Amino acid sequence: MSITNKKALLALAIGGFGIGMTEFVIMGILPDVAGALGISIPQAGHFISAYALGVVVGAPLLTVVGNKWAPHKMLLYLMVWFTIFNTLSAFANNYSLLLIARFLSGLPHGAFFGIGAVVAGKLATEGKSAKAIATMFTGLTLANVIGVPLGTYVGHHFHWSISFLIVGVIGILTMLSIHFWMPAIERNKNQNIKSEFKVFKNLDFLGIVLLTTVGTGGFFAWYSYIAPLITEEAGLSSDLVSYGMIIAGSGMVIGNFIGAKLADLFSPLKAVIISLVTMVLMLLLNVMVAPTGIAVLLMTFIIGMVAFTVSTPIQMAVINSAKGSEMLGSSANQSAFNMGNASGAYLAGLPIAVGYGFTSASMVGAALAGSGVILALVILYVRNQKVAKEKVVLQDSK
Repeated sequence: MSITNKKALLALAIGGFGIGMTEFVIMGILPDVAGALGISIPQAGHFISAYALGVVVGAPLLTVVGNKWAPHKMLLYLMVWFTIFNTLSAFANNYSLLLIARFLSGLPHGAFFGIGAVVAGKLATEGKSAKAIATMFTGLTLANVIGVPLGTYVGHHFHWSISFLIVGVIGILTMLSIHFWMPAIERNKNQNIKSEFKVFKNLDFLGIVLLTTVGTGGFFAWYSYIAPLITEEAGLSSDLVSYGMIIAGSGMVIGNFIGAKLADLFSPLKAVIISLVTMVLMLLLNVMVAPTGIAVLLMTFIIGMVAFTVSTPIQMAVINSAKGSEMLGSSANQSAFNMGNASGAYLAGLPIAVGYGFTSASMVGAALAGSGVILALVILYVRNQKVAKEKVVLQDSK
């Protein structure tokens, strides 16, 4: 791969870092935001939901609207939008303004990752697409190791708005990186809105999007309740929660590249099955060892690692399935990730609410990841049946 293309991938990774930081830092500074705006913590939680809703809406919408621009220009415009509204979030002085700013901040998230994944694949040398896509997602994983803890510390000890100003600065760095490092990439002039949306008639594609929502929901079911798992179940100090987040993030960084390797060794969908089966086993093991302090921290690293082995293979699977509409398909899959985030957290909260304890979140996560395995196996079976039928038709025609 040329130096130019490596710099282009670095630009995508910087953007991923900023996106990962703004998505997750709000969870660490939620009490500070609530106190400053004079609202309850559950009300402040709406800022998390508003961002996720922005991702779900914006991913397909902005990808289709941006179809008239070349991908490198669209990535730049998306980051301009991202930078403006994250910076404005820092100046919101009431609930309504911050809620709107968070929704608008989330709109470019999915489109950036979706278009970025396709661009990364085009920048890669032959046979190295998985590694290139994983490089972009490295920014997201490093955000959980560096950006989120930094933003949480600054937001807690100084002012919550500074966390979003930092995200704004990262957005500016991404804009400059894309402008100077991203090579010009021609847009597909044969595509139009009508042809783009044909992908939603593709049952194979829809199956993978559903697989993303259900399967990755298993990770979010566990991750959403990691703090009380560490403090309530393992009996560790609340001061260790931030370290637990860093440990989980470190596992994500490693898992991201393991996932790329799996996608190279197997087909993307088979790599997803391997990842999800492992996730099921690790989440069930977590239920048994959670009361032990050292063990729960070790499992935090392992589950974080296993969970992110899914990211690159499943993104490749959806791109391969959405032939002719790769960018829309890739972006729609980012919406699916966020639907998995919302549904996983909600479903895991149900048994906790009726008194089953915080380890029940891992049980729910295992059930969701296991359901993802079943979906993946069904998709593979249908594909194999289709190939077998095509072979029979071809033989008969001879």
